[in-house]
Amino acid sequence: MSASLALARKYRPRNFSELMGQEHVVRALSHALETGRLHQAYLLTGTRGVGKTTIARILAKTLNCETGVTATPCGVCQTCQDIDAGRFPDLIELDAASNTGVDNMREIIDNARYAPTAGRYKVYLIDEVHMLSKSAFNSMLKTLEEPPEHVKFVLATTDPQKIPVTVLSRCLQFALKQFPPERVAEQLHKVLTAEQVPFDAPALRLIGEAAQGSMRDALSITDQAIAFGHGKVDEQQVRQMLGNVDRDFVWRVLDAVGARDAAALNAEVERCFEQGLSADDALAQLARALQRIALAQPVPASVDADDPDAAHILRLAKSLTAEETQLYYQIALHGRDDLRLAPDEQTALMMTFLRLLAFAPSSGAEPARETAPSPAVARAPASPPTRAAEPVIASATPPAPAAPVRRDASPTPT
Repeated sequence: MSASLALARKYRPRNFSELMGQEHVVRALSHALETGRLHQAYLLTGTRGVGKTTIARILAKTLNCETGVTATPCGVCQTCQDIDAGRFPDLIELDAASNTGVDNMREIIDNARYAPTAGRYKVYLIDEVHMLSKSAFNSMLKTLEEPPEHVKFVLATTDPQKIPVTVLSRCLQFALKQFPPERVAEQLHKVLTAEQVPFDAPALRLIGEAAQGSMRDALSITDQAIAFGHGKVDEQQVRQMLGNVDRDFVWRVLDAVGARDAAALNAEVERCFEQGLSADDALAQLARALQRIALAQPVPASVDADDPDAAHILRLAKSLTAEETQLYYQIALHGRDDLRLAPDEQTALMMTFLRLLAFAPSSGAEPARETAPSPAVARAPASPPTRAAEPVIASATPPAPAAPVRRDASPTPT
């Protein structure tokens, strides 16, 4: 592995064919480049690390590659190399989070009038564009509507709701997707194989979950895991690094709930905090496991046979009812929400686990058998217990008039 270059930089996609998970954006931009139907401004939205800046740089290469405007830039000409290295003069990158004022925008607009220095197009990449002030947005409207022929704008944001509608209407918008943990793990498998770094497959899944949809974050965490594991991505060390509970924790908890074993649940809570692990992560993993169980109940094929947890998921999918699974999932979610209100995390986690024992979904018929006899016995001790279920039948039978005859006969002595 390169000692001088972080994985997130080393494996940044250099062209559209290397870009993973954003096929809808690649298809639209490639078609526009091949047909010459280019828009003056593009808006890329999505969470951090999903490829907004990467797409902007690839677009700058497709427009300025020395082989011509193409969806497949050569990657070897001086222009492509300069863009990859971040030194191409006609790719102007602005961080709107630190340049929010109207003066910064006016400077961009003034410079946009001048012809490109080294390429065919000037490409302005404005990152976190939603941070611009209202006056800065107003100053760029005219240029966005009628930009010079040699100018293209690429606006990137994590919060498109804060962008004025007048700006949105002048841009071609693309919503970038987050990466699911399975897709992240697949990519990390390729990267670590290429880097010849030993790894445990379950560790890659943990990193994918910790990255929360961001491939850049996943690669950064992997760099950290390699350093933490002394050149290896080891599952137990990744769990320790991330503060994750051990892999069998959720299965032990769910087995203890099934056995109604409060002592076992208490032991799991104590073990969790003895190891300095996070209550929030414990409940998050419990909720994630219950989601997988809930899906496996109607769709068993959703469980990958290569998944190390497949046996646990399928076993619990059969032993738990759908109602129990949904109830436990809701309890886990509410437990995470209660963490900020509880006296401490250990108390919050223990109380959440006790709720798993205290509450059970109602089956409808069974509670009726338990509660219906007791009021009947209290009101009429002489009646047999088996007659508690008979009122519905008695109301439909003809002999009911017998009772009024007895009431009318009682006053006759006068």
